[in-house]
Amino acid sequence: MEYEEAKQKIVEELTKKLKSKSKFYFNDLAGILDMKPREAKKIVNQLVVDNVLEYWSSGSTSMYGLPGTGKQAAAENED
Repeated sequence: MEYEEAKQKIVEELTKKLKSKSKFYFNDLAGILDMKPREAKKIVNQLVVDNVLEYWSSGSTSMYGLPGTGKQAAAENED
């Protein structure tokens, strides 16, 4: 799977699921791509670098989401 195809697939799936949740585990993304974790990691990392996805960590949990979505994004934009 090439990068652009993977990017489109991730954005489509995450957009569909935004009503129920805004952050996803790495394994969710690997499942969407139907790839093994090692292969998916390269694409997911590039999506973060390109600002297609944003990385979020609570310190013990790492998750990914679309930039500007979810409760955390709303709280960060408050003054």
